Amino acid sequence: MSASQQHKIIAALHTLPFIDIDAEVAKRVEFLKHSLITADAKSLVLGLSGGVDSTTAGKLAQMACDQLNQQHHTTQYQFIAVRLPYGVQADEGDAQLALEFIQPSLRLEINIKAMVKGLDLAAESLIKVVNPSAHKLDFSRGNNKARARMTAQYYVASLLNGLVIGTDHGAEAITGFFTKHGDGACDIAPLFGLNKRQVRSLAAYLGAPDCLVHKTPTADLEEDNPQQADEESLGITYDQIDDYLEGKAVSSDVKQKLEQRYRQTEHKRQGPVTLYCNWDI
Repeated sequence: MSASQQHKIIAALHTLPFIDIDAEVAKRVEFLKHSLITADAKSLVLGLSGGVDSTTAGKLAQMACDQLNQQHHTTQYQFIAVRLPYGVQADEGDAQLALEFIQPSLRLEINIKAMVKGLDLAAESLIKVVNPSAHKLDFSRGNNKARARMTAQYYVASLLNGLVIGTDHGAEAITGFFTKHGDGACDIAPLFGLNKRQVRSLAAYLGAPDCLVHKTPTADLEEDNPQQADEESLGITYDQIDDYLEGKAVSSDVKQKLEQRYRQTEHKRQGPVTLYCNWDI
């Protein structure tokens, strides 16, 4: 890796060391409004987990729909917040708190447990042949949960002429810490270009409850280790990731881990790999 690799990654992910929060909110709301108008869509759809990322993206989406309705003297634009629990969600209270904060145009709940269990049943013969370890099976099922959630969101968007919002931001993008074709799949990503602490700053600025702004991030996909903190899974803290994305000096160990993860997960940030993909990173 060259000495400029950090700068190349920062440029690719469009992160900045400092942001004007008021300007960022306005810019991202305008982006959502423009996306709706350009696509001739009437809805924005987002799976609301109760974490700071979906809370922030959801609030921006509701603001965009409210502004379009005011500008066009209509009620046709709506933000649809979809709860997507697998059975009973451990932090359901946080999700409900996020809903109360956002006040979405429409609230829906689709429990994905039957979808995931159905795939387990359909693949039962393969599982018996492969005989994966319990951890491998749990990890794969966790990815299936993320993909089931995205399938449900696209179903809702299809029924209601909507666009699906993703919550990807710089700290997730650099680490590839998302499920390919799961939470990494979406039509528009209004948080792109922000790091994790900047997402928290936007959430606080928008008035999100403090417990959600500072909530410990967790993917909560694996049943063997529910509510496992992202930082534990990554082996790197979000502060370290954000420092790197802001162009600050970080330890050689952190730099190596991040650049290795970025290289290994490039396929997640691109379309299908072809002969013409440039992986010179």
